[in-house]
Amino acid sequence: MLDLMTPLAITAYTATSAIGHGRTAHLDALQAARSGLRPNDFSSAPLACWIGRVDGVEEGALPATLATWECRNNRLAWLGLNQDSFLDRVQAARERYGAGRIALLLGTSTASIGATEEAYRRLDPDGGFADDMLRPAIHAPHSLAAFVAAALQLEGPCLTISTACSSSAKVFANAERMIRLGLIDAAVVGGVDTLCDSVLFGFNALELVSLAPCRPFDAARDGISIGEAAGFALLERIDSAPDAPQLLGYGEASDAHHMSTPHPDGLGAELALRDALTRAGLDVSQVDYINLHGTASQKNDEVEAALVGRAFPARTRASSTKGFTGHTLGAAGIVEATIALLAIEHGLVPGNLGGEAPDPLCGASFAWRNEQQRVDVALSNSFGFGGNNACLAFARAGFAA
Repeated sequence: MLDLMTPLAITAYTATSAIGHGRTAHLDALQAARSGLRPNDFSSAPLACWIGRVDGVEEGALPATLATWECRNNRLAWLGLNQDSFLDRVQAARERYGAGRIALLLGTSTASIGATEEAYRRLDPDGGFADDMLRPAIHAPHSLAAFVAAALQLEGPCLTISTACSSSAKVFANAERMIRLGLIDAAVVGGVDTLCDSVLFGFNALELVSLAPCRPFDAARDGISIGEAAGFALLERIDSAPDAPQLLGYGEASDAHHMSTPHPDGLGAELALRDALTRAGLDVSQVDYINLHGTASQKNDEVEAALVGRAFPARTRASSTKGFTGHTLGAAGIVEATIALLAIEHGLVPGNLGGEAPDPLCGASFAWRNEQQRVDVALSNSFGFGGNNACLAFARAGFAA
């Protein structure tokens, strides 16, 4: 039997994706039903697909003191850290608690593998890396977290979580456990993944990439659109910020059914959902909005639509927002947590962009167009390869289950 979780305060949060830099830009795009997807203009060889590319990453530069970490993934991370006064909020927390009492927990699927791809494309005649690529720290899975730790001057526990598409959702669970056990007083959580050939051609080899903008939960959907994003949140004990939105609960499960296909009955996904509701002390009738994983792949959407239909009443609204951002892989959890928090803050249920002819499995809960209503409780689903599932439960400040 799971214990009821003591909520955590979310005292700062931000996201940077194909629909904009920061929370205001994301809200504007959601309200206008404006997608950030565009024809692929990134890969090193032609690939017919649409992508969610973040503007401004190429023009960005790391501060001179952080130049050794230079790569596309860390530039996007730095761009994300400089939105919504996030750096200032972390600095204030560092002064309040001490650098050693704040954990850094970040999710990513590929870290800075794009830099390693570049290094191999530019090998010296003797087969070695070019001099400017001889920076071992960026050719490692921990590159992102190590860079952000240096940028934020944090000295507490520092972990990289890499569980495919659930990576930056599971960091919230890690943070709660560390705070509850008294190991830390606060945590910076988040995730970053950038476009690179490995993911574009890799997913295309799996026949999962659509030639057109993705259409989550559409009857004629034919694959995903890959995006990139960065997002971060600061979690603290609830008594330190009673007026902040809350993390009420989380659920994690792994069904291990198949390397890239979910369990046909959604057993792992449902277990993660049930655990999140139990930890949060919530009944399904109290959930106002669910940000669905909704990748626009055949099986993922089929399983998730059936789960929503059997688990929730019609009043609960549900939609995927990957038609806006693309599937941002290891950053999907934090980007969609940000959207769930924006839904609570602004009373906005984002429409299921791209879905024009609903899959017959989609029930009355699906919001195909934007809806304006009060949202007290929002869930965010993140379901990764290998059946690695996570569900997060958020609520507005002062909510009592």
